Amino acid sequence: MVAELLQKYVWLIQTFIRAGGRGIDLKELSERWERRFGAPYPRRSFNNHREVIESTFGIRIECDRSTSRYFIRYPDDVSDEDATASWLINTFTVNSILSLGKERLSGRVSVDDVPSGHKHLADVMDAMLENREIRIGYRKYTGSEVSRYTLRPYAVKEHLRRWYIVAFCIERQQMRVYGMDRITEMESAKGHFRMPPGFDVDALFATSFGIYLSSGKPEEVIFRTSGKEARYISDLPLHRSQKIISREGDSVTFSIFACPDESLLMELFRLSPRIEVLSPESIRREIARRAAETSEIYSDLSAEGGTDENETEKLK
Repeated sequence: MVAELLQKYVWLIQTFIRAGGRGIDLKELSERWERRFGAPYPRRSFNNHREVIESTFGIRIECDRSTSRYFIRYPDDVSDEDATASWLINTFTVNSILSLGKERLSGRVSVDDVPSGHKHLADVMDAMLENREIRIGYRKYTGSEVSRYTLRPYAVKEHLRRWYIVAFCIERQQMRVYGMDRITEMESAKGHFRMPPGFDVDALFATSFGIYLSSGKPEEVIFRTSGKEARYISDLPLHRSQKIISREGDSVTFSIFACPDESLLMELFRLSPRIEVLSPESIRREIARRAAETSEIYSDLSAEGGTDENETEKLK
């Protein structure tokens, strides 16, 4: 399976990164492999893995003929060469560490559960590698009925601890996004497909916010914040298009270029009043409307005199 192979490839990459410029010979590598995976490691298998690692991750495992030791020439640069390779390496390395933690550090490792992913991710990636269609049963959050679709899985995307399939739906004849945690069943289909030339999932979501495909016209959204919040938003941008327009004292003004869909409006409202939307006026008015509705819900607290300072301090 894809997940098992990826785990082995990443283990090899990490082993050579740790070995540094000195490298490691095949005898020692085989011993480590057998301790890790419980099976011998023939030279032929290693050479096959080297080829796959170079073609998939863009990482070349070289051999010093004078010492018969294998090495990665620039191990410190591996994580910077390719974002996808870096993501795979980091993901599987963290998973391996966490698995070890559960075994040997019980009660000392805490991780939020990802409600999807592990059950279907490997099967979806199998289908992607073979450009093979899949059939799914899918239950939306808005109802209990299960719909069935035939998909051409073009890509997978992670967002807010959930995995999604970005696919062309045969029944709907359009691109759609399906949350893996809403899939009730999945099976392989007989049909195969060709990827659209130049397809890039990041480009597809370039003006989207979150996981929703853009359906409207993107706009420049300008907002202002200050202090700690400005530093936080600089470190964790609201959108990939985010840039700083100006600084004035402790105040920082940012802009993003995205479609103002419901997902973006919810995020801007969530960040209020720590940020202030300056434009466009339509979004500014919508945030104000939602703030007024929220205030109305809690109007009884205002009538009672509000929350005292001690209680406010506890909520921070």
